[in-house]
Amino acid sequence: MPANALRIIGGRWRGRKIHFPRAAELRPTPDRVRETLFNWLGQDLTGRTTLDLFAGSGALSLEALSRGATRAVAIDRDATLVGALRATADRLGTRDLETHCADALGFLARDRRAYDVIFLDPPFADELWERLLPAAADRLAPDGRLYVEASTPLEAAGGLEIVRRDKAGRVHYHLLRRAG
Repeated sequence: MPANALRIIGGRWRGRKIHFPRAAELRPTPDRVRETLFNWLGQDLTGRTTLDLFAGSGALSLEALSRGATRAVAIDRDATLVGALRATADRLGTRDLETHCADALGFLARDRRAYDVIFLDPPFADELWERLLPAAADRLAPDGRLYVEASTPLEAAGGLEIVRRDKAGRVHYHLLRRAG
């Protein structure tokens, strides 16, 4: 499969191929990691809402919708990627994907909705964690989960606690929730 294509691994669109443009900092979440993540979250996301602040390929948002999420909000600052993601959603026949070409922190400052699952997978060169984690935690629904990919293991901060963590290659991935 080309480097700019992935397959949805679960749910109603299982096996459907999605294509996306090449981009310098794009690091799509690999199949194995997505499988682990959705095992952690439970395979069925029916009735849940998600926010993907660095959507890139859109794999996490589309995977969530495939597994029953009622709304997935995908943010990326690359207009070409956002356009491709919108086109993929149209091909899949879903209107449940909301896309925005925006900066993640700027979007969090404007958007006041709460989300059941928030995906954070910023470019590894960006050192945003000190501001990004608390801002994302403020958008979590009471029983919400925050999924984070980073180049190094992260420590929970800002009222969050780590539920699960693992590593695949150079990627450290974590599932967090509100502490207590």
